[in-house]
Amino acid sequence: MKLTKSLLRSIPKVLLHDHLDGGVRPETIIGLAKEQKYTKLPTNDPGQLAEWFQRGAQRGSLPLFLEGFEHTCGVMQTEDALERIAYETLEDMKKDGVVYLESRFAPVFHTQKGLHMESAVRAVLRGFERGKKDFGVGYGLLICAMRNMNPKVSQEVAELAVDFRNQGVVGFDLAGEEGGYPPKKHVDAFHYIQRENFNITVHAGEAFGKESIWQAIQWCGAHRIGHATRLIEDMRVKDGQVLSMGTLAQYVLDKRIPLEICLTSNIHTGAVKSIGEHPFGIYYRYKFRVTLNTDDRLMSGITLTDEYQKAAEHFGLTLDELEKITINAMKSAFLPYKQRIAYIYDVLKPGYAEARKKLAKK
Repeated sequence: MKLTKSLLRSIPKVLLHDHLDGGVRPETIIGLAKEQKYTKLPTNDPGQLAEWFQRGAQRGSLPLFLEGFEHTCGVMQTEDALERIAYETLEDMKKDGVVYLESRFAPVFHTQKGLHMESAVRAVLRGFERGKKDFGVGYGLLICAMRNMNPKVSQEVAELAVDFRNQGVVGFDLAGEEGGYPPKKHVDAFHYIQRENFNITVHAGEAFGKESIWQAIQWCGAHRIGHATRLIEDMRVKDGQVLSMGTLAQYVLDKRIPLEICLTSNIHTGAVKSIGEHPFGIYYRYKFRVTLNTDDRLMSGITLTDEYQKAAEHFGLTLDELEKITINAMKSAFLPYKQRIAYIYDVLKPGYAEARKKLAKK
């Protein structure tokens, strides 16, 4: 039976890969630009601005995709702006049926007007904490270092993440353009995070090959991989069937390393040419621990409900299979074990049981 958009929106969802500066409301960008006398926006019409971001991001190139962030980050240079955007993010999650979000941002991008990285993190956490109280959506914040920056900066960002681990920060990430910026350059920061018994996710295998994923896991100790689209390069595939796996793919499968899959974003950045060519279907069928994610809601013009609908339509996923993927995501969240179990048994399973009742009545 066809899963309607309203049903998919109503089911409880878990989002692990979503960028704070990639999901700002167009109206908010325009309002903040006026307040801050930021004059670089291409238009002050919310609809036209959303279209501008989406046109720019959907040119089949990761570097081109990243260009729009100049404007979102451009208006995210004050504590009030960061707090407001974090708060509104959880309101948007509530409307979309997301019950737990791990949002990520790079504090170094929010220091253009003198804000300290610590102040930026505190402001975001304040917004999320208010949002959690008002909308009942759980959250964790991931702090990103950037591939193209000096590894000394990454070390500073890693220490910042650990400093806030008891205040809502749940892990450390490495983001940015992959080509020419291997993750192992930042190995000291990752070793510091490992010594502190903290959580690591790394963007890898999106715009660069399987070697990027291998480095993320074996050099940097990644507990999750962002995108992992190119892991398919380590498999021999014929007519949709995996004939054999290389040692990396087999390791990822055996160790249950979660893959933060972003279907729409991967098409927009050119990581894959079309949804039909996306390896998600193979990963799912061969029991990799896949999760579904938005990446950048503004840039791609999507919600997590849209991603669930896309997965259901193109890969024939049932409600039961979407439940498994959602539970995968919760198992993979950087939350304490007890909290993850509570979400699974108190929120996710009852929510999907209710959705099955609705389907049965049709």
